[in-house]
Amino acid sequence: MNELTKKKCVPCEGGVPKLSKQESLAHLKKLSNWTLTSDTNAIRSEYGMKDFQAALDFINLVGKVAEEEGHHPDFHLTGYRKLAIELSTHAIGGLSENDFILAAKIDQLPRELKA
Repeated sequence: MNELTKKKCVPCEGGVPKLSKQESLAHLKKLSNWTLTSDTNAIRSEYGMKDFQAALDFINLVGKVAEEEGHHPDFHLTGYRKLAIELSTHAIGGLSENDFILAAKIDQLPRELKA
């Protein structure tokens, strides 16, 4: 089990520095299917879902975990089954450990991908 999945997101209202690119890259090694965005202020994962309903089901699963963690992703659903999830800590304008904790928990969720 990824060490990040054992942690809980900590509320962030700003006032803390965002992770450096090097720190973010080190955290990324603990995840699967996540990449650093070009501006290094977010991480992103993309999925080719089985169909529209599978995408909605996965969004709802992620939403439940996000609510439990008090940390919320941006969802992008296009072409009825192309789903992208982006995580960043908006209060600091970049990445915090919270983003990687939630990403690790998302990685554990079941999903129906396109065959």
